[in-house]
Amino acid sequence: MADRGWASTQLIEAAQAGDRESITAVVHGAHSHVRRFAEHLCASQQDAEDAAQEALIILYRKIGSLRATGALASWMFRIVRNECLRRARLLFDRYDEVDDGLVTSAGESAEDEVIRRLEGELVAQAIRELPDVQRRVLIMRDVLGYPGRRVAETLGLSNAAMKSQLHRARNTIRLSLGRTTETTGGPSDPGATCT
Repeated sequence: MADRGWASTQLIEAAQAGDRESITAVVHGAHSHVRRFAEHLCASQQDAEDAAQEALIILYRKIGSLRATGALASWMFRIVRNECLRRARLLFDRYDEVDDGLVTSAGESAEDEVIRRLEGELVAQAIRELPDVQRRVLIMRDVLGYPGRRVAETLGLSNAAMKSQLHRARNTIRLSLGRTTETTGGPSDPGATCT
């Protein structure tokens, strides 16, 4: 039996046993599926390509650790999802580093810097919890700064649908940060963080 058309059970078992030709065949068969999944999940085309490559490298190196041949697709999807999330976190960390440089140069206290980092983590967590399309629209539009039309085209949305998803995502972030700051005693205007 095949795992979603990727490879036969026999081929996957041979790959798990370490047969190099079988491993290569499984990786080759998985490539288009992994790439398509990454394109749906990652914030940018470049991140999708990089996440797919990383997932295929992990598949090549660690297929022997796969327990069940029928779990190949779900295993690969988890790897891709984790890689896309890791790349999004790196992006937020880079923005935090830039912000930290601005904070230090402005002469704010260490306490203010810690608060800014905590706020950044709250924003990142709120973004991670958004539905897939809203998260991708928000990251592409507000974090990466892509023009609205490009975001809509990349995600296969109409311009109106893209704007609607962006509006929902921003509102969800505002509400999420509002609830968090009410319980932690943080700033009273969380919406200023993500507009």
